[in-house]
Amino acid sequence: MMQTETNSKTPKYLKFLRRWSRILHRDFGFFFFGTSIIYALSGFALNHLKDWNPSYFVTISEFNTDRHFEGKFAKEEILGLMDELGVKEEYKTHYFPKESFLKVYFKGGSTMQIDLNSGKGIIEHLKKKPLFFESNYLHYNPNKWWTLFSDLFAFSLFLFAITSLFMVRGKKGPLGRGGIYIIVGIVIPILILLFT
Repeated sequence: MMQTETNSKTPKYLKFLRRWSRILHRDFGFFFFGTSIIYALSGFALNHLKDWNPSYFVTISEFNTDRHFEGKFAKEEILGLMDELGVKEEYKTHYFPKESFLKVYFKGGSTMQIDLNSGKGIIEHLKKKPLFFESNYLHYNPNKWWTLFSDLFAFSLFLFAITSLFMVRGKKGPLGRGGIYIIVGIVIPILILLFT
């Protein structure tokens, strides 16, 4: 149940602001619940790019083939090699970054690299991380419709911040303990900017 103003001395405009702050904060919070989860997951993932691949599980497997390679061979020969190695990925394209070095791309992002002189190679298998892959994909604004929607979400974050100033009164509000939290929350990013 929505709280009501009990202090008759409270100005009408403050009652109005508090009432509509609660309504907007609540309804936008419900509406953007899913979007908040998306940006929380992708934000966490992208914060740790140095520590892990945020979108894929990556496994590396080495192989050695006795197949004899001559010159720049065609797709059919690559498919034959894939069959020999038991590679299940679907062929996409290939190229030769060096004369004796072949790189094959598979649909989905996995790759295969082969030293044509020695027959040694590696396969990098990529498997999408559930939820993280989709969240990161959306985080990079894949199309104009998502950009418009995420812009609205960005505006709602501004709205959450402003409405939170009017929702709580007294010692726990912005003129009391809440104000201390506000100041600390502003000072921390300023310190990071100054000392990093």
